[in-house]
Parts: sequence; C-alpha cells; structure tokens
Amino acid sequence: MEFELSSETLMLRDMVRKFAQNQLAPLAPELDKSHEFPTDTWNKMRELGLTGFPVPEEWGGGGGSYLDFAIIVEELAKACASTAVITSVHTGLGCMSMYLYGSQTLKEKYLSRLAAGEIIGAYALTEANAGSDAGALKCRAEDKGDHFLVNGSKIFITNGSVATTFCTFVKTDPTQPKGKGITCLIIERDTPGFTMSKPVDKMGMHGSPTVELNFDNVKVPKENVLGEIDNGFAVAMGLLAGGRITIGAQGLGIAEGALDYTINYIKEREQFDKPLAANQGVQFMIADMATKIDAAKLLIYRAAWLKDQKEPHNKEASMAKLFATDVAMEVTTNCVQLLGGYGYCSEYPVERMMRDAKITQIYEGSNQIQRMIIGREVIGRF
Repeated sequence: MEFELSSETLMLRDMVRKFAQNQLAPLAPELDKSHEFPTDTWNKMRELGLTGFPVPEEWGGGGGSYLDFAIIVEELAKACASTAVITSVHTGLGCMSMYLYGSQTLKEKYLSRLAAGEIIGAYALTEANAGSDAGALKCRAEDKGDHFLVNGSKIFITNGSVATTFCTFVKTDPTQPKGKGITCLIIERDTPGFTMSKPVDKMGMHGSPTVELNFDNVKVPKENVLGEIDNGFAVAMGLLAGGRITIGAQGLGIAEGALDYTINYIKEREQFDKPLAANQGVQFMIADMATKIDAAKLLIYRAAWLKDQKEPHNKEASMAKLFATDVAMEVTTNCVQLLGGYGYCSEYPVERMMRDAKITQIYEGSNQIQRMIIGREVIGRF
C-alpha cells in the first residue's frame, strides 16, 4: 500500500473539499434546523459526478476506487455529516447492492439512474427486534409463484422519505434459523401497500431523513431478487463490510471538521492575557486529538485499499469503523469543552458535530458489535 495518494485521488479530494467547504458548510446549520433533505445540494453533487463514484463507468458511475469513495465521504462529513451519510447509504448500499448482486435486467432498469443520482437508493435491513441481531428478521415474504407477497415493517431507514428503490431484506423461509432463509428484494417506492412514516425526530443528522417502512401485502416480482433466494444474509453482510468503511470515513470527517474549527478558535480566543492555544494543557488535548485522527485515517484507508485489492477486509473494516467513530465522539466532545459556553450554543458548529458524531457509533453495526467481530477474527471461533 502506498502512503501517498495518487495524483488523481488528490485532485478528487481537493475538488470535493472545495465543494464541501464552499457549498455545504454554509448550509449545514440551516439543514440542522429545517430537518429537510438537501435537494439543491444533491443536484450539485450529481453535476459533479459524486453520487455513484465507485460504480463502473459503463453503468453511469465514476469508475473510481473504494478509497476514492471513502475520501469523498470524509470530505463531505467535514462540512455536513447529513450529506455524508446520505451519500454513503445511497452509493455504498443503494448503488453497490445493484451493481454487485443485481441481474442484468435490474441493472439496466435501475443502476445508471442510481449512479447518476436521478433516483435515490435506500437500504432496509433493521427491524424493531432485529438491530444488532440482524438475522432475527420478522418481515415476511411469501412465495406466490412468480412473485413474493411482503408483510412487515422496517425502522431507522436512511433516505427513506426520498428514495425510489429500497434494498429490502425479508424472511422467505420461516423454517430456517436466524440468518438463514433470508432474501434481498428491490421494492419500488410507489408499489401498492408500501407506506412509510414521517421522518423520525433524531438527536443529530437532521438533514438525513430517517423513516419507518410498512409493507401490507406488497407484491414484488421475483425478477427483483438481488443475489439468490434464501441467501440474502450473505448479501447484507457483504455490503455492510464496505459500509463500515465509509461510516468510519464519516466519523473521521466529523472529527477533522471539529478539530479544524477548534484550532482556529483557540488561536484567536484569549484568556489570562494570552491565546488559549498557548496553554500547554490545551496543546496536549490538541496533540492527542490530532494523533487519534491520523490513526483513524490510516485504518480507514487501509480497509478501503484492501477492499479495492479484493482482499479479505472484514476485520479491518470493523477496526476502522470502531476506532474512527469512537474518535469522532471523543474529539467533538473535547472541542465543545475547549469552546466553553460557546461550544454549547448552536451558533457554533461543534455542538452540531457532537450530536452528529454519536450515531456513527451506533449505525452500520454498533461499536459493541464491531468489537465482537474483531474478537472473533483475532481469536477465532470457539
């Protein structure tokens, strides 16, 4: 693995960074207040080709690497974590599920439009009683010959209120144990019997709509199966390994954005007749945060590089997600502390960043689950 990014990747990073700082950062406070999907921002990202970057060019994507994609998410998250997770889920789960597991017919129907951002993708795995225990699905799909009949519900679905395609995991063989007899279906938004709740009111990520999905005798043609019937759990786990890399990148970007803002603040803010930055105790806090951020970046870039090389990366993805998102929570909390009372006010971005950081430790597999995965990989299964 090269420690220097290629000239092409550096150009991409600089382009996304300029866009994020000039276009996203000024809008992030308003998104946090309005709780609305950033439609104008999304359309600008479409123009820049950022909505399907790792999808091959033949299917309308950018033909970029997964490392490139992780860097895109990182740079977006520095300015607006909501936009970063919208992109991570749409591209990493919505687009890549179709590219990796979709039939030729499904790809021709959906993939180019997804990659272009013309339509938005969502990923529906989580249920009320199947969060960390993802194999314990109750959402049921009965085989009716040429189609499935879907009944049940899903919760905490990112992009749900704006998505057209939903990569949905259902139990197709109830005689099978947890994690077995599961199938992945593409369900379209306007299918009769498919409804959704209003967006959930969350602690953070206010610009990213999160909804509950409900299926009441929803008819889904068998042509809409991703992967193989009854083997959908393998699809879910295969996609989540990549998703954990980009959620780690999101956490990294949040931490970097908070630290950058705080460094500028402590250079200007004076207490006891000198800038806060001149205080050795403050310098030690900054040193610890900067070191952990760099370590998180290396973990994420390594995991993304391994994925690009088609090497095993499950453990490395979990390590990257675990460490980077824990760092995001620690760094944003410390940045709020360094800003004092101002850090607690919504006028200053570190307050929003701290709220946004918390969910990165929970979704895409909680950090407790990541520790379980890493432990099994390192020790071996008993």
